[in-house]
Amino acid sequence: MSLLNNLVFEMMKYYRNDPKQINHFIKVHAYAKLIAEEEYLDKDLQLIVETVAYIHDIGIKNALAKYNSSVGKLQEKEGPDEARKMLTALGYQENVIERVCYIVAHHHTFETIDGIDFQILVEADLLTNYYEDNLPKDNILYSYDKIFRTETGKRIAAELFNIEN
Repeated sequence: MSLLNNLVFEMMKYYRNDPKQINHFIKVHAYAKLIAEEEYLDKDLQLIVETVAYIHDIGIKNALAKYNSSVGKLQEKEGPDEARKMLTALGYQENVIERVCYIVAHHHTFETIDGIDFQILVEADLLTNYYEDNLPKDNILYSYDKIFRTETGKRIAAELFNIEN
């Protein structure tokens, strides 16, 4: 079984009996994989993108347990240690773990986007959240204009939410 398949099953076990969380990371992964492939990322960046798509919200569980809240900053605080433990146990290389943990620690802080891997995760997460949170079109348009950078992410958003490019 591949690293990614092992990871998805570990994340399913981690969020056992929480189909909302499991469905969320599955959808984020699908968008992230599609965007990364269409943007022609190399295999190393593709692995980082797909890995972080599955694990980006791992901090929610501990944030809820410790603070009774899962706001973005608490997810960013609680996520990296859990991600590191899981990725290390699965045999990921240290350079991949470091990059994934950095993105997990900042994935709600859009000013810190510092690479295409991080950009793709943010776009895939937003695409998923727009629908899951039933956001008004004005909110979608605002963040679309401010945050989206990849042609593929823009194309997907345009199709999903009837946005004129």
